[in-house]
Amino acid sequence: MTRRAAITGYPVTHSRSPLIHTHWLASHGIDGVYERIAVPPEEADRFYRTLGDQGLVGCNVTVPNKEAAAAACATLDEAARAMGAANLLWVAEDGRVHGANTDGLGFLGNLDQMAPGWDSGLREAVVLGAGGAARAIVWALLSRGVKTVTIVNRTRSKTEELCARFGPDSKAADWGEIPDLLRTAGLLVNTTSLGMQGQPPLEIDLAPLPVTALVTDAVYAPLETPLLAAARARGNVTVDGLGMLLHQAVPAFERWFGVRPQVTDELRALLLADLGVAA
Repeated sequence: MTRRAAITGYPVTHSRSPLIHTHWLASHGIDGVYERIAVPPEEADRFYRTLGDQGLVGCNVTVPNKEAAAAACATLDEAARAMGAANLLWVAEDGRVHGANTDGLGFLGNLDQMAPGWDSGLREAVVLGAGGAARAIVWALLSRGVKTVTIVNRTRSKTEELCARFGPDSKAADWGEIPDLLRTAGLLVNTTSLGMQGQPPLEIDLAPLPVTALVTDAVYAPLETPLLAAARARGNVTVDGLGMLLHQAVPAFERWFGVRPQVTDELRALLLADLGVAA
């Protein structure tokens, strides 16, 4: 019997998740399909609570439905509880819907693959932005044992909301404090849309940042953002955001189809080709 899974949200036409999961299904010879299902926010609660009735073994969830999906689940994993958002749902044998959040695991998996040992002795990280990606990345860094994660956002209230969620090891800072924060940072992460294709550039001076610090960007279009280009030019190790998308998909595929897939060079090249970027 064909097992069906899907990416859900509103809209979902832009999602590259079907490309990833279809590649893995073919690689492992699994009788399964991975579809796109548009779920408007006003229908989200009903859809996720009755997920099994849709003929699906589970689904991924993208914006703007991650909070609604979490609220619809019978149980949540530690990450989803901490973030108040779920991006992975599955239907148990008893029909109950369970949820998890793999965005933070995707972030960690990307850095582990592309910059092995990046977290060795890491004490201070600076995260730019306070949206959904920032929420996942702050959780991930704290779970990995980073001592202080400072969140910088132009809207102070959003930053303070994240810090209230994650406790005293997360700190709020204003945009003007970035130069001082960079001086002692071992990791700089951009989670804002600044630097993305069609968006204004991210204008910060990297001069105070130690050359030993790692710089990464959640943006993957363009693959090398101006921030990453500037960091690489001055000698910092950089990691692009594409791997976060790839690695967050691994636990979902394993949950639905029973095989743990690998993030390979072949898969990365497939996504790069779809993005119109040479591997």
